[in-house]
Amino acid sequence: MTEARGSAGPGGTAHARYTPGTPCWVSLMVHGLTATQDFYSELFGWEFQPGPHQLGPYVRALLDGREVAGIGQLPPDRHLPVAWTPYLASDDVDASAETVRLCGGTIGVGPLDAAEAGRLAIGSDPSGAVFGIWQAAGHRGTNIAGVPGTPAWNELLTYETVSVGKFYETVFGYDEEAEVSAGFDYVTLHVDGRAVAGIHGVGTALPRDRGPHWVTYFEVADADAALALVTGLGGHVVRPARDSAHGRVATVADPEGARFALIQDPR
Repeated sequence: MTEARGSAGPGGTAHARYTPGTPCWVSLMVHGLTATQDFYSELFGWEFQPGPHQLGPYVRALLDGREVAGIGQLPPDRHLPVAWTPYLASDDVDASAETVRLCGGTIGVGPLDAAEAGRLAIGSDPSGAVFGIWQAAGHRGTNIAGVPGTPAWNELLTYETVSVGKFYETVFGYDEEAEVSAGFDYVTLHVDGRAVAGIHGVGTALPRDRGPHWVTYFEVADADAALALVTGLGGHVVRPARDSAHGRVATVADPEGARFALIQDPR
């Protein structure tokens, strides 16, 4: 579990440009924008700036003055799932969106311009997992990594990896590294030889109320302390902290039910 990272910067890693297919942004659409900002500000130390507003009220989360993620407000009449959505980089979002359609996926939003920041689309793979596509202009995406409060990894939980892996490989040009054994089905997606995301096939263990979905892992300094903070702020623990080969990991949900993972770097 690693991330493609660019040139080093103070207090973390800054990204000059994302190679196509690399996760470059994460965004959350919620009903209560102010309350959600309060939750993540307390949990991760984020500050917020407004815009762009192509999809309605929207704020950008900043850490040490650098952009980390986005949070938008759902229209009152839209009863959509509240979930973190990763955006995958593209040099041509219109072409990527057309390839998504040709490969059995759907495009639900866009492609559309996000002011001077870039161009985006939101779609789903053939199994129904939602993801975004981002073509950067002025806004280069998440531009700090490797410190607490930043996205560290994105992983697709789905039924099986073979067919859905082919979809992402075709759309984004990934190289795949499969790890398939008795009871374990996992594919790591590589860009330019670097691991950037994973696909975990869990079969019938996939929650029925969720379906296939992407999970964003956020780095924390202390996973157990972060869990206590999550519950104290009105969120809840989905899966308690456990040690893994990549660090101490837990799955949580914010007060509106958006699930995400916390990971404490073992170093």
